[in-house]
Amino acid sequence: MTYIDGFILAVPTADRERFRAMASRVGKIFVEHGALRVVENWGDDVARGEITDFYRATQAGEDETIVFSFIEWPSKEARDRGNETVAADPRLEPLPGEKNIFDSRRMIYGGFVPVVDERGSAR
Repeated sequence: MTYIDGFILAVPTADRERFRAMASRVGKIFVEHGALRVVENWGDDVARGEITDFYRATQAGEDETIVFSFIEWPSKEARDRGNETVAADPRLEPLPGEKNIFDSRRMIYGGFVPVVDERGSAR
């Protein structure tokens, strides 16, 4: 059974390309360390709720966009090993243009066990 790490964060809208470049570089490192895939999704149709929403949860400002990301691993054990080796990989250090792209203190994340995984074919 696969294992999913999920993330919600707020990224300055003006830094979309900087974020995409950083996430692409870092995603390749995670795949080298065992991740099956890394998906970064730029908010396009993210509703503001009456009680709670992604904007409130991340304390997003008017100039920020919500990003929903996930890393799919073969198993929780593979995720634990992968995260350990990724943390020790010096390539994970931010490059000069990658510093301060988003405030990681406002990022929400967690590990999840899939309970439903329905797939269709692309049309």
